[in-house]
Amino acid sequence: MNLDTIPDFLAEQRDAAPADLQHLFISFEDFWERKLWHQLTETLVEFFNHEESAHQRLPIYKTFILTFADKINQLKLVTLARLAASQCRDSQECLSFLTAVADKVNNPNSQDAYVYATVDVATVKLDLKDLEGARKDLDKSEKILDGFDSVETIVHASFYRVNAQYYQSKLEFASYYRNALLYLACIDLSDLTPVELRTRAYDLSIAALVSDTIYNFGELLLHPILNALVKDDAWLRELLFAFNRGDLAAYDVLAGHISSNPLLAEHRDGLRQKIYLAALTEAVFRRPPHDRAMSFHTIAQETKVRPDEIEHLIMKALSLGLLKGSIDQVDEIARINWVQPKVLDMKQIDNMRLRLEDWDSSVNSLGNWIESKGQDVWAA
Repeated sequence: MNLDTIPDFLAEQRDAAPADLQHLFISFEDFWERKLWHQLTETLVEFFNHEESAHQRLPIYKTFILTFADKINQLKLVTLARLAASQCRDSQECLSFLTAVADKVNNPNSQDAYVYATVDVATVKLDLKDLEGARKDLDKSEKILDGFDSVETIVHASFYRVNAQYYQSKLEFASYYRNALLYLACIDLSDLTPVELRTRAYDLSIAALVSDTIYNFGELLLHPILNALVKDDAWLRELLFAFNRGDLAAYDVLAGHISSNPLLAEHRDGLRQKIYLAALTEAVFRRPPHDRAMSFHTIAQETKVRPDEIEHLIMKALSLGLLKGSIDQVDEIARINWVQPKVLDMKQIDNMRLRLEDWDSSVNSLGNWIESKGQDVWAA
């Protein structure tokens, strides 16, 4: 566009803007004429962040911003382009627009902006069900990110968000769970709406439960996002904690809610197997280290598993790394020497307190015995 027509264009856009935003256009022209690119960029971001600016974002980006795009922070340029892209007519137009943005910032000195834009291209491809294309863009972005010593948090957040979205669409629950938690680690939860908080907490909880490789929910149980599961969703939070403490009774009470979610209903048998494993690890954890040789009969009582399935249950726990030890098949005894650490609730912490008190009492008794037997041999 001819630079001489920029003032006229800004005047037209000012007249079309809501009254409370019109003053920003005076700043646009002033900063543009004085070549104060940083101040101009920040003012444009402020304008674009107003919902009332939606219908003006695309024309302002294409007609005004592109005339000085190379002079401003490229990450901020992509930020403005992402906001403008929300006004594209359809996904195909949005894909073409964002692809052009990614190509524009694909320079050696602006690879962070290139990743930021490429991840948004992947988002549109996911919307268009082009999973293969989205995966290629995400893999390319991940390779670039791995080469950075440091990068803006918003870039990592965007990558993890879309990567989680990809794995969710592929029903790869463990990968979704990991990337969704990494995304939450990169943002301030207050930036999410109540609906977004509830959705993410719900989806993370479901993924943790149905995944066949996640048996420790510690990171999720400690995360404040679970506070979004209230009222009708409170049962899901309680179910997670029931799994964490291997509480079969609580599971049976809450199991009626499983049919309310198709994924949980589909994995009902896997959930039952997982709660049995949780009950086994909890039974081992409650015992002191010197008393972890457990008969199959005792394990059957603790876990409510049929006696003929106990050996398979123990072997499953050993193969998953939940326990370490050995099995005496002849005497039907499992000798456990290690159990995977996990987050403890208050009841479990109280049990540990009692065990520490027993240990302290045993040490004192041993000390008194040694003192009485050694008599004058022991120096004070």
